[in-house]
Amino acid sequence: MDDSTILVLADPTDPLLGMLEALPEGVRIAAGNGVEAFADAAPEADVILNWTGGRELLRQVWGRAPRVRWVHSKSAGLDELLFPELAESAVTLTNARGVFSEILGEFVVAAVLFFAKGLRRMVRSQEAGVWDQFDTVEVAGQTMGVIGLGDIGKAAARRAEGLGLRVMGLGRRDGAERKRELLAQSDYVVLSTPLTPETRGMIGDGELRAMKRGGVLINVGRGPLVNEAALIAALREKRIGGAALDVFDEEPLAAGHPFYALDNVLLSPHAADHTPDWQARAMQLFLDNFERYRRGEGLVNVVDKGRGY
Repeated sequence: MDDSTILVLADPTDPLLGMLEALPEGVRIAAGNGVEAFADAAPEADVILNWTGGRELLRQVWGRAPRVRWVHSKSAGLDELLFPELAESAVTLTNARGVFSEILGEFVVAAVLFFAKGLRRMVRSQEAGVWDQFDTVEVAGQTMGVIGLGDIGKAAARRAEGLGLRVMGLGRRDGAERKRELLAQSDYVVLSTPLTPETRGMIGDGELRAMKRGGVLINVGRGPLVNEAALIAALREKRIGGAALDVFDEEPLAAGHPFYALDNVLLSPHAADHTPDWQARAMQLFLDNFERYRRGEGLVNVVDKGRGY
């Protein structure tokens, strides 16, 4: 399909779009961050690459592109992108699942060691010029519970096992009893599940009270998986040991947000997967998938639009 037309929802000056020059000769590309940029190309387009466009722009462009057969999302999470017309259509949707999994698995391990080794206390003592000896925790023999056994959860589990932690997993088909067991036994609870109607708010006051008093919640999934008010209360009251958060209900986190003032929180500005080449990796996945598309081969990372992941 060397005569494909690809609509790229992105700032046309984004330097990463230069990687699209590797596409076969004859492929037409139209890029823009407004629907007017696609007036000429949309009627003939068969592919949409949603690089930095939001749901509304994608929906508007979709409505002007009746021949589209494949939509690809730069991000792995689709909760802020899917709209009914796309979800109910026969069009194939793919995402960046797996591109960032190994990086996020490393962040999970960093969070475990941050709390187990008292790294905040060490840094504060160093900055204050204070010799402050204290006991740290050996993570070998501790338990990590992973809620969401997709690529990210598996990457975290592999690294945890390498440190000697016992790993418990909770998948989509596991029930409430298994969830309570995991929360009660885990020293570290990792959230790596997609955001769906079923998972929204899955960690609330009851779940936080079920955790160990020294347990640490690590969220690398989506912010709304956790009831934020309940988590803040649990952290303030020291009912759990801490939280490592890469995702939040609203981003960027507002100035003065309670999380900033809590000394038992490790806060990442949704940057745990931001290596110097993270966007290039995402673009390369699209290029590799386009090669499959033009050859008529099955695409990777096809999304179950009914489930949203």
